[in-house]
Amino acid sequence: MPRRFLIFFLAVLAVDHVAAGPASAVPPKVVATIAPLHSLAAMAMEGVGFPDLLLSGGETPHSYALRPSHSRMLASADIIIRIGDGFEGFLKKPLRSLARRATVMELESLTGLVTYPNRRPDGHDSDGHHDDHQNHGQGTDPHLWLHTGNAIRILRAISAALSKANPENTRVYQGNAARGAIRLRALKMEIDRIVGPVRERPYFVFHDAWQYFDREFGLHGGGAIAISPERKPGARRLVETRDRIRTTGARCVFAEPQFPPALVKTVIRGTAARLAVLDPLGAGLVNGPGQYFQLMRNLANGIASCLKSPSR
Repeated sequence: MPRRFLIFFLAVLAVDHVAAGPASAVPPKVVATIAPLHSLAAMAMEGVGFPDLLLSGGETPHSYALRPSHSRMLASADIIIRIGDGFEGFLKKPLRSLARRATVMELESLTGLVTYPNRRPDGHDSDGHHDDHQNHGQGTDPHLWLHTGNAIRILRAISAALSKANPENTRVYQGNAARGAIRLRALKMEIDRIVGPVRERPYFVFHDAWQYFDREFGLHGGGAIAISPERKPGARRLVETRDRIRTTGARCVFAEPQFPPALVKTVIRGTAARLAVLDPLGAGLVNGPGQYFQLMRNLANGIASCLKSPSR
């Protein structure tokens, strides 16, 4: 056989061998609902693949309608990472009809997480206390990614799910989770230093997405303007909140970019508080393994910067 034909024949055999490899050697198709979860998934998959993101930019699960492109994304997914029905309620029916073959990770039921019940708008939990305790039942605060300890647990759970779906890359996934956990512990220490000088200064928010961040770092969130993002507060609620801002001497009331700031501006009128913005989803940040770290640093720096400033 001429040499050139031998080389061609061997090349064909090599291509056939690659194409006929086991299906599990292909990285699983992963979909995360929000950018912080997508970032943790990207951290776990680094060097192997990259996940898809369902909600991007300023989109919020509180008011979202599924688009056809996203339906296709869910239908082709191997692993779907979400908080749960209490957060991405719009996914309840689509997951039953579209994602029958996917492993759906419901993080609100993941064991080992620190979870808290939803607080009342005055900043207290459903029993009227600030005590730290766990509650995995109905009414759990869904913003559980805003806690670095939870991020470590989620990262490890994603790594385990990836390893099960794609055992050929188990060592990579496990190594990524181990390195990520070290970086997340360092992030906690960094944030502790940033918010330390303002830890005792009260502040208010548009809606209470910050309980996990408050409790992990010992902050003093005073309450929320809206009971939930879907329910616009009435005039009485706005007056009561303004009175509490005056009484507590809160320096800052934080809005979110996903919601119009008009209500916050109305509430702080006539008080010494200033308006600032915190984003629990990280809209505008570059998606990928670094997004979670930048998101948490931005929150810490935003809170510290506003609370350090003198009252207006």
